[in-house]
Amino acid sequence: MLRLLWWPAAISPAVVAAALLLNPAILNEFVGDRSTEIAMAIATAMIGVWLTVAITLGYVRLRLRPLIKATERIAAGQEGVTVPVRGVGGHVRLARAINTLSGAMSSAREAATIDRLTGIPSRQALLANLFTEVDRARRYGRPLSVAFLDIDHFKSVNDTYGHAFGDIVLRGVAQAIQEAIRATDTFGRYGGEEFMLLMTETDVDEGAQLAEKLRLLVATQSFQVPRGPALSVTISIGIAGGPGSRIQVDSLIRDADAAMYTAKALGRNQTFVFAEPDEDARVPRSPISAAGRARAIEVGRAAREAAAAALTAVISPLPHYRGQPSALIASIVTTMAQQLDLPEMEVDRIRIAALLHDVGKVAVPVDILEKPSALTTAEWQSVVQHPRIGQVILDQATMLRDAAPIILHHHERFAGHGYPHGLSGSDIPLGARIVSIADAYDAMTHDRPYKAAISHTQAIRELRRHASTQFDPNLVTMFCDLFADHPPAPDPSVLAMNGDVHDPVARTRAVTRQRTPKSGADTAAG
Repeated sequence: MLRLLWWPAAISPAVVAAALLLNPAILNEFVGDRSTEIAMAIATAMIGVWLTVAITLGYVRLRLRPLIKATERIAAGQEGVTVPVRGVGGHVRLARAINTLSGAMSSAREAATIDRLTGIPSRQALLANLFTEVDRARRYGRPLSVAFLDIDHFKSVNDTYGHAFGDIVLRGVAQAIQEAIRATDTFGRYGGEEFMLLMTETDVDEGAQLAEKLRLLVATQSFQVPRGPALSVTISIGIAGGPGSRIQVDSLIRDADAAMYTAKALGRNQTFVFAEPDEDARVPRSPISAAGRARAIEVGRAAREAAAAALTAVISPLPHYRGQPSALIASIVTTMAQQLDLPEMEVDRIRIAALLHDVGKVAVPVDILEKPSALTTAEWQSVVQHPRIGQVILDQATMLRDAAPIILHHHERFAGHGYPHGLSGSDIPLGARIVSIADAYDAMTHDRPYKAAISHTQAIRELRRHASTQFDPNLVTMFCDLFADHPPAPDPSVLAMNGDVHDPVARTRAVTRQRTPKSGADTAAG
């Protein structure tokens, strides 16, 4: 309304002045014969007023209006607002003040939303974005997943190499992940060595696959230690999420954080998806007895002192089914890991785990391992301890600790009914899924006290039969493609390490007393 009245008010003096100039006689009845002179004077004055108004309006439009609009944009929260600084006068000072204010507000907002050390979003920005994404997911019923990522053993990095080098590691890990995520995802530093990843339009299974790629990516990074060899680090990842109708901010953060700590508790360097506890689950949790744990720690201390070579020397004299390193398993897992184009460090980690996957059997009584008949419930409980015992042993041997998660989970089943934790699908570490196939093949093609060996062709058939239930179907397909025409050959270096350069199959002998098996693949679980 004011704008509508402004222009008539501004134009009216010019209209009156023009009327007086064109017809001075209008004033005759008011001023008599001097109407022409008076009309000219009034018209001149009014033209002056009009010109003043027009110049003022032009100045405001040309100089002040951009400043007003810039101020309004800043007030609305827009960043990076600037106005040109030209000419002289008060408007120049005002323009400079507006630019300074805009820069200060951008700096303050950046300091509040960007982590200065890593250059990625800060915790405040992550939480703000999380609230927005949860609201959007709930409104449209779309899936959303959240992942917590934590650098393993980061305190020891700081303690060993100093905080300056620790900052280099933090920045390197953050930037590598930031460059690898999708454009729709948000990745930031939650605090310390802990990061958060928001994955929009993503369910937990897809999120686990993306997280696993990031875990392998970080494992390939190396950081040059001053006056020392390059250092690599690993990360543990926990994931939670679901459809928009069921997610809440507090539960997402709590569950993802719990999943991450579970991943660390299970041996680190792995991805774990949060799942509500199932009290009715049929999966045995395989607790370690006091005697078993004591024996595991004892062997673990010996392994820590002598590292991989001495540990291998300890178990090499044992029979094949009591934990002796298997050249065949080592060869199979190495070939499959290389086929997946895994980083060299990951291939080595899986190979070490394959060599030592049954080291936990040193704490299982010999008479149980060699028993040719069916095991009792108590005896079976003793057998299923060996993956966790193997983890304890390698946890004591620092140089071999990275293989511990694979050893712990090599008897998990793809459908979720394995032991010791009942993991399923991609929750099972990739290395453990590879080792389980190689271990089953090795067990089926060798004589055991409770069963006779079967042929390569029969073993392939058994692996295919148990794909998707016991084994990862994609990895089974890969194994069968790799070894369709010929059996896998044992690793010569392991044969030499075991003091035997002959094919282990040639050394097997028939065993007449057999334990009643469930199936070829199932018997490999022991």
